[in-house]
Amino acid sequence: MGRPVPRALLLAAAAALLAAAGAVTRLRVSANFECRASADSTLSRPHCRRAARAGPPLEPPALVLSTALLCRRPQPCQPCLRVRLALPAAGLGGVRGLQLDFLELDSNRAGWLQVWRRRGARGGVPWRVRFDCFPAQSGRRVLVSLRTIPDRGLALSRSHLVATEPPGPVFTHAWVPEARAIEVSVPRGPALMVRLCHQLALECEELPRPFHQQVLVPGGRCVLLPYEFLVPCLCIEASYPHRDSLRSKRCPFQEQPAAYGPELWSSVRFHDYSASSKDQMAMGLSGRCPLRPHAALCWREAAAGAAPCHDIPNSTASEEEQAYVLDKVDVHPQLCFRFSYGNSSHVECPHRPETAWEVSLSAQGLRLRLRLASSVPAAFSAALCQPHGGQCQPQGPVYTVTRAEGSTAGELALLLPPAPVLGGCVLVWRSDVRFARKRLLCPDVSRRRFGLPALALALVLAVAVLLRSRCSAGRPAAGEGRGARGGRGGRPPGRPSAAPPSPAGAGGRRPVLLVYSPDSEAHAGLARALAELLRAALGCDVRLDLWESGGVGRLGGLPWLYAQRARVGRERGTVLLLWSRGSARLWRGAGAPGAAHDVFGAAMACLRGELGAAGGAGRPGGWVLAYFSRLCGPRDVPRPLRPLPTYRLPRELPRLLGALRGPRRAPRCLRARGLLRRLLEAGGGKGAGEEPPPGRPGFGPAAGT
Repeated sequence: MGRPVPRALLLAAAAALLAAAGAVTRLRVSANFECRASADSTLSRPHCRRAARAGPPLEPPALVLSTALLCRRPQPCQPCLRVRLALPAAGLGGVRGLQLDFLELDSNRAGWLQVWRRRGARGGVPWRVRFDCFPAQSGRRVLVSLRTIPDRGLALSRSHLVATEPPGPVFTHAWVPEARAIEVSVPRGPALMVRLCHQLALECEELPRPFHQQVLVPGGRCVLLPYEFLVPCLCIEASYPHRDSLRSKRCPFQEQPAAYGPELWSSVRFHDYSASSKDQMAMGLSGRCPLRPHAALCWREAAAGAAPCHDIPNSTASEEEQAYVLDKVDVHPQLCFRFSYGNSSHVECPHRPETAWEVSLSAQGLRLRLRLASSVPAAFSAALCQPHGGQCQPQGPVYTVTRAEGSTAGELALLLPPAPVLGGCVLVWRSDVRFARKRLLCPDVSRRRFGLPALALALVLAVAVLLRSRCSAGRPAAGEGRGARGGRGGRPPGRPSAAPPSPAGAGGRRPVLLVYSPDSEAHAGLARALAELLRAALGCDVRLDLWESGGVGRLGGLPWLYAQRARVGRERGTVLLLWSRGSARLWRGAGAPGAAHDVFGAAMACLRGELGAAGGAGRPGGWVLAYFSRLCGPRDVPRPLRPLPTYRLPRELPRLLGALRGPRRAPRCLRARGLLRRLLEAGGGKGAGEEPPPGRPGFGPAAGT
């Protein structure tokens, strides 16, 4: 290995090399093509990366050697040999790699490095490679040879002396925080050129304007140099005025806690790349200093920058080349990255203010309707909850709706049962990702747009329950049947005057299958409201497709309808056909009822079959028809259906309830149709029978008439 070099000479050489050529923190190969590198045990395996340029341009063929300083903590810095080469593209066809051979003379220490062009890398361009760097002892000469793989007869050799030099310029400094500056003092003697710079991996880069000044300070004088940000890589560099002078550098803030505070994050620029993916959060950073912080998700309570951000467990982002990526995230303006470095942290939120999906809550009948608009394929879940102590924990089942991949963009609808009380809320979240924040939607009963219909429907339900309880108290005991009476509260026209006792459904209740036409949201809302009323007032076992969407989706509209019709027939129940002008249009449409493309179409096909089977004998049993007077009139009922028992609502609501209950007389308390009508009309207003204008929720028809 040769004679040891005195420590003073090593320190002097280290200072000179650090100032003249910059420090190297790791062995690295830079090339103008996609590359990989291998080396012998003396060098280990250097990291190979593609760089736009590897230093100042060289005219090929060229092999240039220079001295640098290799500083890898905790080992002390040592001199090393930097290699830059350029080879022409012509005459090197079929060359896949290069080999550099190093030989330190006197000590005979040798090593080699191979740089390979990766498969698929673009050919036909000059080879430009930079290697940082081969460790060598100060004062030794190193011989470097270059050849191609496979050998094409091209060989270059150069030697370089890693010389020892005297110490660089001497100066002192002091930090002046109140002036945001550093005071540099030059001792008596020659003048020095001083400047502030940012120490990067290999070079000390000058500060941006207007902090980039380089000042000539006479001996025995001092100068105040302002800085932009107090950061760990802020350094002071001094040199003599003549060209190629030795340089001295100090970086006094690497161990200063104040350099790791808010100013460090102010010096960093964040780049949001999340908009390029539907479920990936990605953010890059570039700063004055080379940083590799830790990044994880947190949820900010409000959009304000001073709001607290709560950490989310197990949400660490992966990092590569200053880019931080986390998959399976529902990107939201308040779902942010917390970057931590040293003794400080910084929260950076997505830069786009909008989200990939929006949701709104409305009342439809006695149910809640969620409208979801998503610009990306996703799955959404919702659950009812009751606010308490600042929290709202989900209660009961979770409802889910999905927009499949490749489907056209549009609104998704999700129907929920009514909130437990008027103060109940709904939690909505995206359920096809790992990290998503639940959004809380609470009905606002103070606004007419939502509060009046919901309050009216809630009152209808309360009054109906009260009526049911009072009627139950006035009913005769078992076995004390009442004879049917005529009048408005008697049996509907055409019904038999007496019927044998019929088997009851579950709990002694007759089943009612409610069928309606899906011609408008208003009509569907009325169907739901009527079903809720029948169930609450009479305790009817109401079967409605909107309440059994899972069964309909699993079996299909036609099988589900026929199964329900068969059950109603076995238990002597009733099929209640809720009619409207839209129903009449569907009936008259070419083949619509017989096509059985939905539950209403299947019901019409079933009814036509029973009408055909009855022939001239009358009407099919177990069917009744009802309509709301504001939605249609008697003439809208097709001629083949007019033999069915028909009821006009809300005027003949008690008669309808009596027909559904059975041949016994309807309870007197159910004749309070005026109160029911007023409550229903209070929710719908004057326009209850009209379609809602485009873009406006149709609350009126759902709660009116």
